[in-house]
Amino acid sequence: MKRKHRSESPLFRHRVEAAVAESLLKLLGWLPHRVARAACGVLAVLSYSFWPRLRRVGLFNLRLAFPEWDDRKRRKVLMGEFRNLGRMLADFAHFPRLSRENIERLIIYDGFENYDEARKQGKGVLYLTAHFGNWELGSFAHGIYGYPCNFVVREMDNPLIDELINGYRRASGGQAIKKGEFARQVLAAFGRGEAVGVLIDQNMLAGEGIFVDFFGCPASTTTGPARVARKTGVPIILGLVIWDAKLKKYRLRFDRVEWIKRADPEEEIVVNTANFTRRIEQYVRRYPEQWLWVHRRWKTRPPGEPPIYNS
Repeated sequence: MKRKHRSESPLFRHRVEAAVAESLLKLLGWLPHRVARAACGVLAVLSYSFWPRLRRVGLFNLRLAFPEWDDRKRRKVLMGEFRNLGRMLADFAHFPRLSRENIERLIIYDGFENYDEARKQGKGVLYLTAHFGNWELGSFAHGIYGYPCNFVVREMDNPLIDELINGYRRASGGQAIKKGEFARQVLAAFGRGEAVGVLIDQNMLAGEGIFVDFFGCPASTTTGPARVARKTGVPIILGLVIWDAKLKKYRLRFDRVEWIKRADPEEEIVVNTANFTRRIEQYVRRYPEQWLWVHRRWKTRPPGEPPIYNS
């Protein structure tokens, strides 16, 4: 009987987790937006206080990236990140309420002409982004504004939560592209002249990426976007969702990213992957409280180097 119970427990756990997640999103979505943000702000403070593992990872990363800062400043930035995540959760829960009539209350364009210039080439658009600001809102709002964007996702361990979250993401017209189908699906989307959003600041496992500089430390980084861009000649845009404290809303900022040519194909991939990462770093340095410091970005090390995170 115990063996049977164990074999069934993952499905049972997945159902319970999904039910809790769905209930939380519906509750937050039912609350007025201001109240939902306040509630998530409290959750953010509690998470900072009672989730020591994430706090340790965040402070470690901030020491690595900003060795000139003292810990007081690092803790302030890390708390800002947790508050940003809380605001992001409340906003995500309100996706079903967003429409063309009210989207500008939450997010506005900044540099749209850069995206529009790329779009008009008719080749599709490679939309580079990062775990920065409210990254979930970027492609979603872009779709509401009339420019649906496909987005590359990693499948979650719980398939029921994965479908729940992707359902919210797809509500403005975009489609999810699973990591395992990256090349085929992205090339197909570009063939249709569509945009594809790719998060490029995640740690890659050994053998899956290359090491490029990120805050002065080698970081294992995906080469997929650079390889697809080189193969297709698709225009490249950096798109980041920035919380503007003065406006009390987000700005969806688009910047052009020029392709750097080299005689050697592999060198060209490395140089452009490094450039993509450098562009992300520039924004993180400007708005450090808006990047996901609790992600173990430097976990994979070059051959021969010891781990830098405690297990």
